[in-house]
Amino acid sequence: MSRTCYYTATTLDGFIADEQHSLDWLFTRNQDHAGPLNYADFSAGVGALAMGSTTYEWVLEHERAAERADWTWPYERPSWVFTTRELAAVPGADLRFASGDVAPVHAEMVEAAGGKDVWIVGGGDLAGQFADAGLLDEVIVYIAPVTLGAGAPLLPRRQELRLEELHRNGDFACARYAVVRAP
Repeated sequence: MSRTCYYTATTLDGFIADEQHSLDWLFTRNQDHAGPLNYADFSAGVGALAMGSTTYEWVLEHERAAERADWTWPYERPSWVFTTRELAAVPGADLRFASGDVAPVHAEMVEAAGGKDVWIVGGGDLAGQFADAGLLDEVIVYIAPVTLGAGAPLLPRRQELRLEELHRNGDFACARYAVVRAP
């Protein structure tokens, strides 16, 4: 059965990006890429993903930064981009642009995932929309030993979670939480 997971990294004070949408704080940290709750193991269980327009634009800007002629979309699975504006598509990528209520789109994502998980890539508000609709099952987060003081919040609303797993991976505290549903 598909789970819907928000897998991300955050600063100790709860921001996923700084005020300029930079993740520079993240890439200076030591991490065992084969360690606990690692991306490769998580990604292998993902069949579809969703992201907001800011995350989509960040991926385009930073992944294509090398300006390689052979650059391709980094996700080899159906990807939904939630946006209220028109965005350019990546040729050859399985991209679907959506807006409005996440619930009907989530049903399409689960079907496309083919029994694998649905990954909410970013950002925090989009993950919150899935949580508000009762569709978010897990939050998996790498917590970096840095504070920003401001930026894009991990989750910009109240959310009850239950700690299921906790590890250290290099400089990070890594935690997997189950979303607690209201009775």
